[in-house]
Amino acid sequence: MKYAYYPGCSMSHNAAAYDQSFRAVMEILAQELAELDDWNCCGATEYFSLNPLPAYALIARNLALVEPDTTDLVAPCSACYLNLVKTDDHMGKYPQIGSDVNEALAEARMNYQPGAVKVRHALDAIYTDVGLDVVKAHVTHPLTNLRLAPYYGCLIVRPEHGFDDPEYPMSLDHLFEALGASVIDYPLKAACCGGHMPQISPEAAFGLIHEIMATAVDRGADALVTVCPMCHLNIDMFQDQANRHFGTNYSMPILYFTQIMGLAYGLSAKAMGFGQELVSAQRVLDKLAQPLEEVKTKKPRRDKQALPMPSAREMTK
Repeated sequence: MKYAYYPGCSMSHNAAAYDQSFRAVMEILAQELAELDDWNCCGATEYFSLNPLPAYALIARNLALVEPDTTDLVAPCSACYLNLVKTDDHMGKYPQIGSDVNEALAEARMNYQPGAVKVRHALDAIYTDVGLDVVKAHVTHPLTNLRLAPYYGCLIVRPEHGFDDPEYPMSLDHLFEALGASVIDYPLKAACCGGHMPQISPEAAFGLIHEIMATAVDRGADALVTVCPMCHLNIDMFQDQANRHFGTNYSMPILYFTQIMGLAYGLSAKAMGFGQELVSAQRVLDKLAQPLEEVKTKKPRRDKQALPMPSAREMTK
């Protein structure tokens, strides 16, 4: 199947491993990705609170870029996915929004008719379109020794636009089982990671991150596997600070689900972006006897002093 591909800003920076592994996995699964030409940022989440019309128009421009012969647009980033699907939905549901957005788009000789594009999350495309039978058929290196905690985050399971059960999703669980891994019963799979809370209230953010880590550790997980760059960024980057805040010493690797798929398909750790994470995923590779091939995993900082909070600009790089 051919998909229009919207990578979003994070996929070329902090979530580069997600982009690498997603493209590689989709190629193995014989799914074509046609990256949108001249796509722009989705505006993240705050823009809607500041000025709704430019926010909708910014996102709708990406929808308008989808070629007429392509009906499905796939976005691996959960925030991008939600913004795209929400804009398409609201332009159709609220005529004034649709009219105002198209008036703005007309300045660039563009137009978007709601419903013309079906927005898909990467997990949805693989789970629903490709299917578990095909996913399993391509496994050459079953993840038999791994115990994985599936972490969906709170964005893709929202009732209005989600493709899985909003209370207790299972698509990621079933996917890991098809890859041969053991899936732990992880009750926080749809809990919020805090989003941008590390910028606003670090203590509240550390509490959320700590609970997510502690539950995964207590359940015996080898890694927490997510579908969202923001979730990955928060739990990977601020895990060390949450440890210092609570006096713990957790070291939970945070990976993207496509990285795990790539390992099951016999792709190298280097090709899947291993080594780009802050909390080392070495133990995951050791369990699979995966050669590092010059991958040098980064070690989390253990400074006694708290790390300075990065700016919003720095967090998106």
